[in-house]
Amino acid sequence: MMCAKWPALAAGMLGLFVLWLPLSLQAQLVLSFAVLGFMFIFMTRPNSKPFRLMTFVFAGILALRYAYWRTTETLPDISEPLNFIPGFVLYLAEMYCLAMLAVSFFMLADPLRRVAPVPKTRAELPTVDVFIPSYNEDPELLAVTLAAAKSMIYPKEKLTVYLLDDGGTEQKRAAKDPRQALAALRRHERLKALCAAMDVRYHTRARNEHAKAGNLNEGLKISTGELVVVFDADHAPVREFLKETVGFFNEDEKLFLVQTPHFFINPDPLEKNLRTFARMPSENEMFYSILQRGLDKWNAAFFCGSAAVLRRKALETTDGFAGQSITEDCETALALHSNGWHSVYVDKPLIAGLQPETFVSFIGQRARWCQGMLQILILNRPFLARGLTTAQRICYAGINLFWLFPLSRLVFMFSPLLYIFFSLEIYQANIMEFASYALTYLVSSFAMQSYLYGRVRWPWVSELYEYVQSVLLFGSILSVVRNPRKPTFNVTAKGQTLEKSGLSAIARPYFIIFFLLLAAAFYSLWRYLTEPAASELLLIVAGWNLINLGLAGAALGVVAERRELRRNQRLPVKRHALMHLAGKLYSILIHDASSGGVTVEFIDEQPPTGSNEHFNARVELRRNGKVMSFDVVRRGSRQQNGQTHHGFAYAERTPQTFMAIAELMYSDQSVLQERLSRRQVRLGFFTGTVRFAFWTVSETLRAMRYAIGMIREQAVQSVEDAPILLLEGPRQAPQETATFNPADNEVRIYA
Repeated sequence: MMCAKWPALAAGMLGLFVLWLPLSLQAQLVLSFAVLGFMFIFMTRPNSKPFRLMTFVFAGILALRYAYWRTTETLPDISEPLNFIPGFVLYLAEMYCLAMLAVSFFMLADPLRRVAPVPKTRAELPTVDVFIPSYNEDPELLAVTLAAAKSMIYPKEKLTVYLLDDGGTEQKRAAKDPRQALAALRRHERLKALCAAMDVRYHTRARNEHAKAGNLNEGLKISTGELVVVFDADHAPVREFLKETVGFFNEDEKLFLVQTPHFFINPDPLEKNLRTFARMPSENEMFYSILQRGLDKWNAAFFCGSAAVLRRKALETTDGFAGQSITEDCETALALHSNGWHSVYVDKPLIAGLQPETFVSFIGQRARWCQGMLQILILNRPFLARGLTTAQRICYAGINLFWLFPLSRLVFMFSPLLYIFFSLEIYQANIMEFASYALTYLVSSFAMQSYLYGRVRWPWVSELYEYVQSVLLFGSILSVVRNPRKPTFNVTAKGQTLEKSGLSAIARPYFIIFFLLLAAAFYSLWRYLTEPAASELLLIVAGWNLINLGLAGAALGVVAERRELRRNQRLPVKRHALMHLAGKLYSILIHDASSGGVTVEFIDEQPPTGSNEHFNARVELRRNGKVMSFDVVRRGSRQQNGQTHHGFAYAERTPQTFMAIAELMYSDQSVLQERLSRRQVRLGFFTGTVRFAFWTVSETLRAMRYAIGMIREQAVQSVEDAPILLLEGPRQAPQETATFNPADNEVRIYA
């Protein structure tokens, strides 16, 4: 590694020298193209550490040259406050982005990829307690997760699974509202029965205090395992989960955490509404496939709340899970890292979970993350925390500061409007200067995004994700800054479905912004055509606004929600089984499975057909000499690739059925890995830009169609639901007449 550093250090010293050189615009343009050329050359070998560091250095040169020029040449005169104040706000937003770029370069200098160590003998394996905290999740969802946890490969005498139920606490069962109390009591009794049937320990506490952290700490009090595994209620582990993680604790006595990625089998709102799921890398993959590996290099990979193994002895040193912020996971990791404990990140999908599909629940989840991370930044001050290394301080501060992105994103969105509508010159530059400094910096920035994240993030998608969150997270940031202790933990709704397409309940701000930017685009064109000497700055700002308009148009597609009736997400299986059907035994191939049913193909002989398409059958699975069976009901059939595929639903939901679901869906980790690898495909900048431009047009039109449909529907419903008032008055016509007054929302009938 030292030999890899020397070329980068030499290039860095040269870059610092070049930074301060006074250059003409022509010389700067030549320098920028030369640096870009070297950068592109070094990008050709991404697996070489010296080339990787050199790439960072040359990208840094362009960024610093831009920052120097931006600071010394482009700010408005302080004597003109109407220009200077918004200009300085824009400058701060850009400097924030440059600072985050520097932090990302540091974090990703040498990402690690871990390999599971050789496991010890059965007698030497530590005892493990599995915590599944729950609040308001559906019992059937919990049953699948419990079954998957029970099915993990590990000595049964050393594995104990706990359901920690915060939805059936004594406090909730004694609520003043009798409906709430009855619902909590029924949930309590139902989950107790479920856990008894599945040989899982059920526990609830007296009061709902300190949210998820308090629930997990209650679990620590009633358990004794040397290691603690945490799974969210909708995170079902694969059989190999403990096999891939527990061994690391034998190699390092100071290890407190082994974190694995969160892998989701359902789309988020962007993936669902833009129809990119299973084709485009998911949003979380940039964090779990790239950033966490980079953090792991600096012993800064942190707890993500689920899909993780923790050492009880380490948790005891900090009195359990931290609960000061609403992101107890990151705060807990910060406390343990500060006490000298170590962490490990394993980049291998070992759980299959659910993420919010509706835009409202998606924003609610991100608001909690945003506020929790800013709480840690303000209350825990990781950049000053004792016990952390300098590298850990940089990593934690960078991860927390990232959640200020809504401020910079909104500044970039609205800044062009100040010049277009009010001629405020908040960015002083001509075309030549912009090309020499800003344009080349932007080219290098997009090139670095592709270099670092191209496998897990398509062009312009990061900008879209940030924009759709920024519009509504701005208020969350202001709230936590005003009162860092005010935010409270809210459980994210999962598994929701939409029976019909329509606009999200929180779509209005996105339409307002879109039409504002559209008006700015037309007005800038009018200014360019009518002003006798339109400035070069107008062209720059108009182009900037056009890019923003494209983002806003694509965002309309995100808030225009497509209907999603499928509650149960399927995974491919390819599993041989036997089926008892109509008194005969058939050999079948199970193609896919979900928590609702299976799709099968009959191998040797087709089943009987008739008027009654819905009949019962029994499926037998075999593994290691053991037979697992469950009853199914046929729902229909379809042709696929020349074969007849039959759909069967589970006839009943018994503990045996849930164990069979876990066996079908989560027995093979390679299914998740294959699905992840299949969609992690690079998309070139040009192709990605064309695709994004298509979204801008098509999704804007679709959103407008939804909006018009909703307006018409509301108008009709307003008439149908309006109160009827019979008024006495002179007859105006031989027959009765009716009038509708939108202001009064009434139908008046004159008789």
